[in-house]
Parts: sequence; structure tokens; C-alpha cells
Amino acid sequence: MAGAMLNLIMENQTSTNGTASGFEPRIVAFFCNWCTYTAADLAGVSRLKYAANVRVVRVMCSGRVDPQFILDAFAKGADGVLIGGCHPGDCHYIEGNYKLLRRVRLLHRMLRDMGIEDDRFRLEWISAAEGEKVKTVINDMVEKVRKLGPLQLPQRFRDGDKELEGEQLKAEAAHV
Repeated sequence: MAGAMLNLIMENQTSTNGTASGFEPRIVAFFCNWCTYTAADLAGVSRLKYAANVRVVRVMCSGRVDPQFILDAFAKGADGVLIGGCHPGDCHYIEGNYKLLRRVRLLHRMLRDMGIEDDRFRLEWISAAEGEKVKTVINDMVEKVRKLGPLQLPQRFRDGDKELEGEQLKAEAAHV
């Protein structure tokens, strides 16, 4: 379900040349249904202005965000990924956010090893009453990712594949 939603989001994401600098980041956000998604709704109802660069995927619990969702988002062209969940101790599913916290720590390490900067992946605890915090977090993340520039992970994969093919051809030629 989330994979299909992610495909649709990345296909419909706006072009990356929306500003004078020529780059507008594409950010995918996974928001907990009970807290962060409700806070984002509150921000909208309250007419709080935040960047339109974020596409939200609603999940029942932040603990249901599979690490593969984050990797897929980056692989499909996202410049950043934001996860929002209930504050620790307030999870509607008891400890889903603690499960997520363990995964996020491991993911940060893996993403660093892949050359993805820390500011491109973020976890925030946002309760249903914190519409202002949703606005602040989204605007802050968009600004940080904008300064980092495009991630272009799919292009990095293609370049890496070409490099490996070249190395393979050299190795085969050396064995002839």
C-alpha cells in the first residue's frame, strides 16, 4: 500500500526548477494518523503557511514505517524524508514510536554510509495539538534540504553501475 502511494507521489511531485536557484526539494513525509497527521490538518485549518514541497503519506502508526519505505523514497527521487509520530509515551499503539526510534538510529548510519546527509532524513515527535510545530519543522527541513541541493540518488546509482561495469571489463581483460 505505502509503496504504491509512494510511486504515485513521486510521479506527481512538482518539477525541481521552481525557484530562482533552479531547485525545489522534493520531500516525502510519513505521518502518524493519530498525532502528526492530525497536527498537519490543524495547521491547514488554522491557515498556517508552510512549504508545499512535502507530500504526506498517512500511516496508522510511525512504528509501521518500514525502513524500505525510506530507502524507496530516496531511490525514487526524494531529496528528503520526514517522519512524524506521537511523543514517546503517548503512542496510541503503546510502543510503536519506540520501535521506530530504534529503526531510525540504524537508518541514519546506513544512509550516512550511502552518502546521504543527516539533514535529508528527519524524525519529529509532534502531537495532534502542535500545528505550529508541523509548520516550523516542514519549513526548516525544506530550507536545509534546499541548501544541500538535489540528492539525485537515482543518477548516483546509474553512475555507480557504469563504474562497476568498467571495472568488470578491466578485470576480464586482465584475465585474458
